[in-house]
Amino acid sequence: MATVRVDADTLVVEIEGIDKLWALKSRLEIPLANVRGATADPGIAREPKGIRTAGTYFPNYITAGAFRVDGEKVFWDVRDANKAVVIELADERYARLVIEVDDPRATVALVEHSVRR
Repeated sequence: MATVRVDADTLVVEIEGIDKLWALKSRLEIPLANVRGATADPGIAREPKGIRTAGTYFPNYITAGAFRVDGEKVFWDVRDANKAVVIELADERYARLVIEVDDPRATVALVEHSVRR
């Protein structure tokens, strides 16, 4: 699971607990200027993950780390697809962040509000 917050003009994603090990990351920092938006998307877990380049994939248990799909890098940290949020990025290492959060609606609202200001 991850937590998302905004510090000044930066979106900060903190990977929590054992997921740090599975995802091979503990924190991502993205300038808000490079964040396009966010959506809650429980169906994303059924989509192809692509090729794992770093991290962990156990079907029906966890998807964590970096994956390449259609020429783009996507960062995943999801166990419970019902809590999945997709954050779209531009001009970043990852094209999207697919993360599990405690409250998807609140996270989407935070990202969308921060991007619009």
